[in-house]
Amino acid sequence: MVINGSQLNSSTPDPADTVLDRPPWVTTTLGCFLIFTIVVDILGNLLVIFSVYRNKKLRNAGNIFVVSLAVADLVVAIYPYPLVLTSIFHNGWNLGYVHCQISGFLMGVSVIGSIFNITGIAINRYCYICHSLKYDKLYSDKNSVCYVVLIWALTVVAIVPNLFVGSLQYDPRVYSCTFEQSASSAYTIAVVFFHFILPIMIVTYCYLRIWILVIQVRRRVKPDNRPKLTPHDVRNFVTMFVVFVLFAVCWAPLNFIGLAVAIKPQVVIPLIPEWLFVASYFMAYFNSCLNAIVYGVLNQNFRREYKRIVVSVCTARIFFQDSSNDAGERLKSKPSPLMTNNNQLPYGAI
Repeated sequence: MVINGSQLNSSTPDPADTVLDRPPWVTTTLGCFLIFTIVVDILGNLLVIFSVYRNKKLRNAGNIFVVSLAVADLVVAIYPYPLVLTSIFHNGWNLGYVHCQISGFLMGVSVIGSIFNITGIAINRYCYICHSLKYDKLYSDKNSVCYVVLIWALTVVAIVPNLFVGSLQYDPRVYSCTFEQSASSAYTIAVVFFHFILPIMIVTYCYLRIWILVIQVRRRVKPDNRPKLTPHDVRNFVTMFVVFVLFAVCWAPLNFIGLAVAIKPQVVIPLIPEWLFVASYFMAYFNSCLNAIVYGVLNQNFRREYKRIVVSVCTARIFFQDSSNDAGERLKSKPSPLMTNNNQLPYGAI
């Protein structure tokens, strides 16, 4: 969950009135960084979704959660990030209260949706590898869809309280409408625990059990009544483990800063330099574009499908240009078979 130590509160007349005097290179750097994140986020996660849709090998119960995670990452790139980018180049929020609330709400939906989907993926991998005999029953197509719907329902339920406690506010340091920890220290601690620490603990347990089983398999001490793990299963597990580690690394600094601020705000806030908070915030932003890259690097099926999609798009563009430029010339130089009398089909050719 996005956490910050901003001192803005509900008495602030207009968030657009709060601006920071920063060197131009700072805003330029942050803007370019966010533009790169947005472009890679949109292109990469669309590749993930289309890859699963096109490739039968990728259409399985486990990858339903991967698609759901891609949707969570897309949410921020389509609406909140462009608004943050506008705020960066205007050195303040000039889009009004409603857009601020929607942006902060969707930011929270994306973050909580991401960690809940990563938790769902970990549980799925744990059941697939450690309880493989029960997996097909637990993760039928119908059940998998229900699990994803449950994840998004819990995500919305988790973020809705922010609308009632007034915790979605503009922070000029990061040019974003986001979660305001000063609304309630107890609420902030609960948010960090239930939306970050507890899911991380669950995922860590699942992957730890999987690693133990993988080590047993490689040392040939696995019980004979367990189905054998294939190299493909291990590679898929490693891929999703890397996704989890990157998420934890990118979001941990921001969450722990917020937790420390919530526990002792008077002591901690003066000790946190602005550059550290801004860096931790934009590092968290950057996580939304990493997953698609991880799939392409570590998963052969995704990598091949990425190439097919890119080639298909490029080929379609070349074909369209070719047909638009040369079609007329080809029609002039080549007579139509319908217009010639000598172009009759031989008997039995149909």
